[in-house]
Amino acid sequence: MKDLHSEKKIAVLIDAENAQYSVLAAVLSELAKHGHIIVKKAYGDWSSAHLKNWKETLNELAINPVQQFSYTQGKNSSDAAMIIDAMDLLYSNKFDAFALVSSDSDFTKLASRLKESQIYVFGVGENKTPLAFRNACDDFIHTEVLRAPEVDEVTSTTPAKPQSKAGDGKRSKRDLCCDTRLINILRNSVRDIADEDGWAHMGACGALIKRQYPDFDSRTYGFPSFTKLYEATELFEIEKRKSGSTRLSDVYVKDKRA
Repeated sequence: MKDLHSEKKIAVLIDAENAQYSVLAAVLSELAKHGHIIVKKAYGDWSSAHLKNWKETLNELAINPVQQFSYTQGKNSSDAAMIIDAMDLLYSNKFDAFALVSSDSDFTKLASRLKESQIYVFGVGENKTPLAFRNACDDFIHTEVLRAPEVDEVTSTTPAKPQSKAGDGKRSKRDLCCDTRLINILRNSVRDIADEDGWAHMGACGALIKRQYPDFDSRTYGFPSFTKLYEATELFEIEKRKSGSTRLSDVYVKDKRA
């Protein structure tokens, strides 16, 4: 199991000329499991027709586009800008990890240089990425194996809007289970943190969800805590365990499908 409790401060640098905008949401979701993403930058010639479809994704994911004009046709001029920014960020001493999103072997030397400074390096790219770049990283993530957090099969595929109902404001079990996005967010958090028996610490699940979806709030669904929200779906087992010699209890959650 990956170190999901790490508090790494991560800088994500994206080579738009050698990456796919369609996988960026899944990439950021995966990286958020390892720590807090502080910087998100994408490099490219945004005046090019080749990158015209990136705008919506960059806006939705709050990724900062860095403009780099192509001085020579057929040459990728954004590589140098990305490398220079990476070194500036490195010397700021604010980051514990870098994620280099590209399938270009030109970033092999950058990955090696970052590791020499005891920085953890994630590489993110397609299966076609040259072996040299993959081996230069501490952890290389193949985009082909990533999936968006909302694609698991659930009981119903009809999403419900997260609006409060009359009365106490709590949404019913039926409404919760019909919300495909909500149920998959909850199930994915448990799956990613669970131990061999399928149990996951509730606090860790909540922390992971907030890193992946900063605007997520259980109160939107009418529940004061993550525990109450998980419980209300009736899709999870909830267990309280005593924490050492104190009277406090830790809460654990398990998907009933497990």
